[in-house]
Amino acid sequence: MTLRIGNASGFYGDRFDALRDMLTGGELDVLTGDYLAELTMLILGRDRLKDPGAGYARTFLRQLEECLGLAHDRGVRVVTNAGGLNPAGLADAVRKLADRLGIPVRVAHVEGDDLTAAHPGSLAAHAYLGGFGIAACLREGADIVVTGRVTDAALVTGPAAAHFGWQPGEYDRLAGAVVAGHVLECGTQATGGNYSFFHERQADLRRPGFPLAELHLDGTSVITKHPGTGGFVDIGTVTAQLLYETAGARYPGPDVTARLDTVRLTQEAPDRVRIEGVRGEAPPPTLKVGLNRLGGFRGEVTFVLTGLDIEAKAALVRRQMADALAKSPPADVRWDLVRTDRPDADTEETASALLRLVVRDPDQETVGRTLSAAAVELALASYPGFHVLAPPGKGTPYGVFEDVYVPHGAVPHMAVLHDGRRIPVAPPHETAVLDDVPGPPLPEPLPDGPRRLAPLGLVAGARSGDKGGNANVGVWARTDDAWRWLAHELTADRFRQLLPECRELKVTRHVLSNLRALNFVVEGILGQGVAAQHRFDPQAKALGEWLRSRHMDIPEALL
Repeated sequence: MTLRIGNASGFYGDRFDALRDMLTGGELDVLTGDYLAELTMLILGRDRLKDPGAGYARTFLRQLEECLGLAHDRGVRVVTNAGGLNPAGLADAVRKLADRLGIPVRVAHVEGDDLTAAHPGSLAAHAYLGGFGIAACLREGADIVVTGRVTDAALVTGPAAAHFGWQPGEYDRLAGAVVAGHVLECGTQATGGNYSFFHERQADLRRPGFPLAELHLDGTSVITKHPGTGGFVDIGTVTAQLLYETAGARYPGPDVTARLDTVRLTQEAPDRVRIEGVRGEAPPPTLKVGLNRLGGFRGEVTFVLTGLDIEAKAALVRRQMADALAKSPPADVRWDLVRTDRPDADTEETASALLRLVVRDPDQETVGRTLSAAAVELALASYPGFHVLAPPGKGTPYGVFEDVYVPHGAVPHMAVLHDGRRIPVAPPHETAVLDDVPGPPLPEPLPDGPRRLAPLGLVAGARSGDKGGNANVGVWARTDDAWRWLAHELTADRFRQLLPECRELKVTRHVLSNLRALNFVVEGILGQGVAAQHRFDPQAKALGEWLRSRHMDIPEALL
């Protein structure tokens, strides 16, 4: 008894025709779409300020207009969090679309996640719900289920619970579905997208196929993709995604805490990776609530410094801008000199460095007109070769993200059926406080031998991402010998040395021996979250690739 669940979206703005490709490419029982992220909730919140009827991912509605008939004819149920801040509104819009197209579908939605009224000053405050509201909708015959903020994995655990009849407390089975859901949630990141060793494979990566999971009654699964689609699925692509935006051995959720240190991966066949052995525990006693609010306004100008005396040119313009802004100083000022210049360069661009000024303030004019006037007035009065990449704008609003936690009972989790009936979803009857898992014993270190200074990425892959103001960097080895070396050499202290931006920050290392992986959590590197654009890579997407480019003394036997 197998349930085939596919994914057709990893974010709001993902490949538009993926919905059609997944419906026509092979057999499916359920098709999911993940449209939400911390930044997306802020974007939808701003949309709702302009139009109270907005707040959902309109892209999904346009995709469905092309594909609703296909899904109906093939008996594929659709489950999506595209409802965002307004799942009821999107559900109504889908019903109107179905009526217009003459397609008889039953549309249900899940609500209760919206806690904005309880958090004054927030633009959007939403609890991360689990999968049993989705399961209730599907058990009552829904063809399409629209949710707001649920955990990404809930899009898989909900259909699995409905199909197999799982009940709360079946932790190992639910945990297996959570792990499968986490692999699927980011779409083509499971099929070769954003993969460290992309250049080693002969597979066509121009257009990776979207992933699907074959789930079984016992919670085991196989990650695969439709035949003939691009990309590839192997232990490396699945490992990379398992490490993405996770942390330690315990991966908490509203329905279950999955033990990532129990996951076992096997390459069953080409493009088929089996996930088994996943253990689950009672969920934590609280639900995560993501708070988004407007933090103020942001202005930016990038000065181009060319040729000789780069440091002196940067110092001059910094003094000039400080004087010009002194009458109305912004609340926050940040300078970054990016040395992209090369000596004796054969193009002007490669002879140039970039000096980036970012200012933030509650007042839009301070970061807009005031900044713009100060920068433009230097055009004929500053360093030789003065120019900027673009004139400063009027100042753009930026957001701030933080998470808080509330008891399960404080959230009115509700399944709203196609016929208007409302089914409350009870909070879990058992919870467990999250404690740290003792670190597993490390493998025996490699014997001494000759070493060579070389990039870490020659022997290890990495994937990184954001969680609020923190970043995580998952690093994994592809062979047992590489793991024996990596586990001993890449400590938290060594990590800080390799990435100087992290030297003053708290870095926690988690060991996942079954995956031959280390997961590092860097606290505070992203400031107040992605929307605040604290650093030039605000989501830490490339932090792992920077780490891979750093040189270490690596045993020659591994190279």
